Amino acid sequence: MRPDRYRIDAHVDVEARAKALADDVLRGLRSRPKTLPPKYFYDEAGSALFDEITRLPEYYLTRVEEELLRTCAPAVMRRVAPDDIVEIGAGTGVKVRRFIEAVDGAHRSVRYVPVDIDETTMRAAAARLTVAYAFLSVHGVVGDFERDLVHVPPATGRRLVVFLGSTIGNLDPAACRDFLGEVRRLLRDGDRFLVGVDLVKDRPTLEAAYNDAAGVTGEFNRNILRVVNGGLGGDFRPEAFRHHAWYNEAEGRIEMHLVAETRQRARLRRVGVTIEVGAGESIWTENSYKFTRESTVAMFEPAGLRLESWHVDDRERFALALAAPA
Repeated sequence: MRPDRYRIDAHVDVEARAKALADDVLRGLRSRPKTLPPKYFYDEAGSALFDEITRLPEYYLTRVEEELLRTCAPAVMRRVAPDDIVEIGAGTGVKVRRFIEAVDGAHRSVRYVPVDIDETTMRAAAARLTVAYAFLSVHGVVGDFERDLVHVPPATGRRLVVFLGSTIGNLDPAACRDFLGEVRRLLRDGDRFLVGVDLVKDRPTLEAAYNDAAGVTGEFNRNILRVVNGGLGGDFRPEAFRHHAWYNEAEGRIEMHLVAETRQRARLRRVGVTIEVGAGESIWTENSYKFTRESTVAMFEPAGLRLESWHVDDRERFALALAAPA
């Protein structure tokens, strides 16, 4: 790995991150209903649990998206011919290989710009990718994608921004509008935005994906309390909460909750606060919105984006939506 092909800019302040955790947790647990932001699922243990979830038989999303990427990524790359590939929520950088491999042999260089909160994972992914692809350089941005897209470096030419995994479904409508507005500011004429969206479908299929028989999603859900305990000196007992996920058809979303089996009283020592959760009371931990083609078009429009192409699997479970500046 040559140093001139590899750069990581970190925009994470440890003290600011600790304060944000405290603010988010106190605001959420003092509200009615109680809530916790889903971004706190992903410590090392939570990331490992989610990786396990993606391999579960009930969790079709990752497999179907991978099938779509295998067929669609080369066509997208031919259409856009980007000089920059910006991946929001990049993780281990596995998915972006479908796009990078479509460039291999084209006798031109490409810059990969991953955006993710985990610097360790980003550095490891950048090292692997720059070794594997001689034409690739990496300029990573470590930060929260809801706040730090402003730090994405200026484009070197045409740009493809990708946001995969249906992570956009975890954003409530107001947050989604703000996020897409920031994405739009990254795009110029000729640039494109590719996003993965999970589609509205029958309730049993949707609910099974978040209530696996092995109980892995339940452990993933409870892990958010372990993150709170670690960050704020808490003594929540995660095992005293029941995982509950269901499809709210009226709102078009899966809701994920932790329900207290008995009355709970947890002390958060670092902020000097005690939280009480009544028996049967829930802590709302995640929404996962589901989409149609029409609702995706409607989601894009306020941000100044227009749907250019729609790629869906043959069972209409998942879609990759390619958008252009309007």
